[in-house]
Order: sequence, then structure tokens, then C-alpha cells
Amino acid sequence: MPISKCLKKSEPLCKGWDRKAQKNGLRHQVYAVSGDCYVGEWKDNMKHGKGTQIWKKKGAIYEGDWKFGKRDGYGTLSHPDQETGKYRKVYSGWWKGDKKSGYGIQFFGPKEYYEGEWCGNQRSGWGRMYYSNGNIYEGQWQNDKPDGEGMLRLKNGNRYEGYWQRGLKNGSGRFFHLDHGQLFEGFWVDDVAKCGTMIDFGRDEAPEPTQFPIPKIKILDPDGVLEEALAMFKKTQEEDQSQREYQSCRRKSSLRHPTAQTGAAPTEE
Repeated sequence: MPISKCLKKSEPLCKGWDRKAQKNGLRHQVYAVSGDCYVGEWKDNMKHGKGTQIWKKKGAIYEGDWKFGKRDGYGTLSHPDQETGKYRKVYSGWWKGDKKSGYGIQFFGPKEYYEGEWCGNQRSGWGRMYYSNGNIYEGQWQNDKPDGEGMLRLKNGNRYEGYWQRGLKNGSGRFFHLDHGQLFEGFWVDDVAKCGTMIDFGRDEAPEPTQFPIPKIKILDPDGVLEEALAMFKKTQEEDQSQREYQSCRRKSSLRHPTAQTGAAPTEE
């Protein structure tokens, strides 16, 4: 008896091509219409895992972690250097949702860089900034500017320790003029010292001390000042006691003579 076999239904070519086009796992170079190139891991047609992205327009390169098509995890971003023709590291640290978030180091130039915390592509939290002029700021940041408590150490060794707001000295703080051997302690508003006191501090070790030291303020007759203060305190206490006794006598008198308050005499009908 002849045996008949059912032929397998052939799959449409479009479905086969679509299945092969789905990107999952490790892939070699994949180019976008813009010319950008990505080499690395994929998941559900999205960059996911370890990978390297090259942007054609700017020539930037990112090497690191990806999550669902966005930079997420640890990674390094580099830009081409026009002078040397080599790649220069711009940022190395943590990312979240395609933005710098967490601890990272940003290089602004050969001698200027920031190391510390980030949030949403902005310096936020604790961090240390090395400026190209030799100054160093270490402290709290918010909205990409020094904000909170921090210290600014200048190239010549002088330093400010205190509070900041919007990148400016605001609030109480101390400025050490170590080159002249003086210390100013006071209150700042938008980088301007409004009030405070200046004293000598390390004047003997200062490279350029002031011509004359700041004279010390002291009381000529401390015993006399103390005696006068005690006399005034004792007088105030006696006056308060007399006032309390007078009020007490008035209350007792009003209880014995209730009509004395109004001055009205009792009438008979």
C-alpha cells in the first residue's frame, strides 16, 4: 500500500529575512543610516550588554555598558583631539539612562578635570575640581556648581573654608591669607565679604607678612568691668523684687476691699 507524505509548507522568504535581521547576542559591526557604528551585544534589537559605539559626525567613541539601547553602567567616552589626531578621554565613570550618574571623572582639558558624583549629566553631590589655573575646590555640588559646604584652595596656598551657593561664597566662612599671615572669619554674600573679624594667623611663617601685626584688643580694667556688671545685675534683681512685692500688696488689698477698685460706695435702698 503506497504511503503518502505531506510536504512541509515552505516559510515565506520575508519571515526568514526578518528573523535573521533580529539582533540578539554578540554582533559585529552594525551601521546606522547616519553612518554611526556599533559593535557589541544586543537584546531584542537594542544595544544591551557590553559594546562600543562610534558616532560618525563628531567622531566620539563610547566603550562600556548598555541597557535597552542606552548607556547604562560603567563606560568611557572619548573625543578625537584635533592637534594630536589621537583620541582624548573625556569622561570615565558611571551612567544611567544615557546620562552621567554616580561617580565619574570628567576631563575638561589637559590640566582641568573633575572627580566626584554626578546626577543627570551634572556635577551633584561630593566632588573635587582641579582648575587649569592651579586652584582646587573640594566639597558639595548642585546643578553643576559648588553649593553647600566646601573648600577652595588657591594656587598661592590661600584658602576659603565655608558655605557656597550657586558657585559663589554665601554664608559663614573663613579665609586664610597664609601669604600674609592673617585669618578673616565672617559672612559672605555672592562672593563679597560683608562683615567679620581679621586676626593674625601664622604670621611668623608667612612668606610676605604684613608690616605691622594686628593689635590685640584687651580690657584695661577687667576687675572694674566685672564689678560694675555685678552691681548692675544686683540692682536689676532688687528692682524686680520690689516690683513683685508691690504687685503682691495690691492683690491682697483688692481682696480685702473689693469696692476699692471702682471707687463706688455701697448704697442702701
